[in-house]
Amino acid sequence: MHKRTSPRIFKRAKELHRNLTPAEARLWSRLRAHRMKDVHFRNQHAIGNYVVDFCAPRKKLIIELDGSQHLEQEEYDEERTKYLELQGYTVIRFWNSEVMNDIEGVLRAIDIAMEEDSKIE
Repeated sequence: MHKRTSPRIFKRAKELHRNLTPAEARLWSRLRAHRMKDVHFRNQHAIGNYVVDFCAPRKKLIIELDGSQHLEQEEYDEERTKYLELQGYTVIRFWNSEVMNDIEGVLRAIDIAMEEDSKIE
């Protein structure tokens, strides 16, 4: 068994990793390979019973991208965020349209979140 999750969730994360949405692919192209301030991000990262879109494990930062389906699952998203925060993570969310239409603004917000995290350490 994987340390962070069950084999079933880990398998699901691998499937999602291979099939990114257009917004996820756009953001991943800017985060992968330490491209943002030399921070290591993972995409479709399994934590507990959840698969998060992007995670910087050493920064304890999770980035979630939301599409229209999230309008109908607010309660689930809140429960998920609470769980992840209890694990010590900061969770920030963006709409897919924000990533597609203002990638630089999204990157600035991520940068600010990482700076705030550094002040806490």
